[in-house]
Amino acid sequence: MVEQLMKEVDFDKLCDQVYYKSPVAWEDQVMYFLMLDRFSNGNESGYKDNNGTLVEGGKTALFHNEDNGNAVRTEEEAKFWRESGEKWVGGTLKGLSSKLGYLKRLGITAVWVSPIFKQVAFRDSYHGYGIQNFLDVDPHFGTREDLKEMVKIAHENGIYVVMDIILNHTGDIFQYKADSCRCRDQNGCDICWDGNTYDVEGFKDESGNPSIGFHSVNVNETPNAWPNGAVWPVEFQNPGFYSKKGKIRNWDYNPEYFEGDFMDLKDIYHGTGDVDHYKESEAFRVLCEVYKYWIAYADIDGFRIDTVKHVDHGATRYFAQEIHEFAQSIGKENFYLIGEITGGREHAFHVLEITGIDAALGIADIPDKLENVVKGYSNPEEYFNLFRNSLLIDKESHVWFKNKVVTMFDDHDQVRRGTNKARFCASDNGCDLVLNALALNAATLGIPCIYYGSEQCFDGSGDSDRYIRESMFGGEFGAFRSKHRHFFNEDNWVYKELSKILEIRRNKIVLRRGRQYLRPISGDGVNFSFPHKMGDRMTSLVPWSRIFNKREMLVVTNTDCQNASSAWVTVDHYLNQAGDRLRCIYSSKDKSMIGKEVTVEEKNGKSVYLTLPACDFAIFEQVSGSTCIDRNQSTQECDS
Repeated sequence: MVEQLMKEVDFDKLCDQVYYKSPVAWEDQVMYFLMLDRFSNGNESGYKDNNGTLVEGGKTALFHNEDNGNAVRTEEEAKFWRESGEKWVGGTLKGLSSKLGYLKRLGITAVWVSPIFKQVAFRDSYHGYGIQNFLDVDPHFGTREDLKEMVKIAHENGIYVVMDIILNHTGDIFQYKADSCRCRDQNGCDICWDGNTYDVEGFKDESGNPSIGFHSVNVNETPNAWPNGAVWPVEFQNPGFYSKKGKIRNWDYNPEYFEGDFMDLKDIYHGTGDVDHYKESEAFRVLCEVYKYWIAYADIDGFRIDTVKHVDHGATRYFAQEIHEFAQSIGKENFYLIGEITGGREHAFHVLEITGIDAALGIADIPDKLENVVKGYSNPEEYFNLFRNSLLIDKESHVWFKNKVVTMFDDHDQVRRGTNKARFCASDNGCDLVLNALALNAATLGIPCIYYGSEQCFDGSGDSDRYIRESMFGGEFGAFRSKHRHFFNEDNWVYKELSKILEIRRNKIVLRRGRQYLRPISGDGVNFSFPHKMGDRMTSLVPWSRIFNKREMLVVTNTDCQNASSAWVTVDHYLNQAGDRLRCIYSSKDKSMIGKEVTVEEKNGKSVYLTLPACDFAIFEQVSGSTCIDRNQSTQECDS
């Protein structure tokens, strides 16, 4: 264990406790990603606490429609609101702890929290990706004890905690010597990657000046190094821990994207060698020990690993082995590692296979294809094929990516969109269709993840990340261009309906683990085809089946927001007989449909005729047929 930790804690004793068990299957979980600074400060009024009791007396009132735009009524106010989005807003770990009941009642079973580590002091790195001390919580968020208490409360509410971590880099902790610049472009001279190392002026102090020697720091001789200067723990003050090769310019050139700095964040030297004969660096071994500490200290259940593309594959494999073995040694048999792997689907699954990471996050195809299916801008086959085409990973077997990918649409940086950031609800009937997008995510393969605020129809858009990182608790940078209003509204129609859908998912193993099949449709019962665009848009039913242990559930969304849509929908030929019935167990728009049944007929094998209202999302299950098995329920004959 690293030196600083050994001074603070008996690590063996720390590990000698009973830890929260891992989930049996991560595909059973529903994740929720939140940016801690933007989620809650605990000062809201008019929300329900973790026990469901209404809390009054806080400083921040619940948002109402008339509050929309209350922060941008003048250009001066709008400028202040925009600038506030680039600074710390005030969310805390205690605030998150107070809202775990809100998440539980929504149906969330795993919360992914943005990095909590201490950040460089001279930047407003509220996002958490500019680490200055790997062993402490940033004081803006609270304390290590606050983190441990939050995890404890989450576990008491049946919620796992996934910590966002960084292997690739530290924060902007040192400065290169200006006279060592070798790169010149239209912007002048810059410290950019050219394959060689640069000289370093020094570690940065609290004000961002390189006034601290670039070597192990003696705090008695250099008091400005602690706690807000240089980098900690002390092992990270070793100059050999860093690549020192300047900023990445070509994000697709190897080895530049492995060795270069991620903007002004300083690249950690990971080691050398090919993936099978990799020799990890001392820096990377220390980093592994740091993250083992956080698992043991706070009882963490999984890690989301930032910028995996920029970490040597050999280093990533070493980390996966070290963390999985350590977690298993303390009873966490299925500790999950979720990697942010950019570069396309084929690359992502290749990285999973060679490194041992459990799942990929945000594969580039998924967010846009999911959104475009719901809005009718792309053919559904493009989305559904993402989960099945085993040829893409050179497999001859039938592969289903049910627990190898975390799926979401809105997120915190939207790299794929460049400077045109926009949440789902920002345009194109988004507010009417966002429930369908959340439901599609929850009812298809993968581990579904909800980005905070989507359940409240957040509609941020703009030319930078700040606009899609609105504050849930108001402050000076609230959602809907507001201030001093919070959004923990459990009466919001999307929140209420999504909670019903997630409850059905929780109770139906078919929806959690079943294979999935996009279903052909027909207007006349004779000519069937997969739903597809007609011109610029697809305005029709989009149905798919989930099948598990000879049980089928049919899920359908209507992409037409103006009109009801009808079609013959194909169901499994062998699991259904003519005359069998499917019962509607959920409809988002027409509650009178719930409980009604449709009859299976011999068309295109077997089909049922469905009519859904505009923008509807519905779920049907078999009324008669095979034996069904649901979680927490013994085998029984289904209703007939």
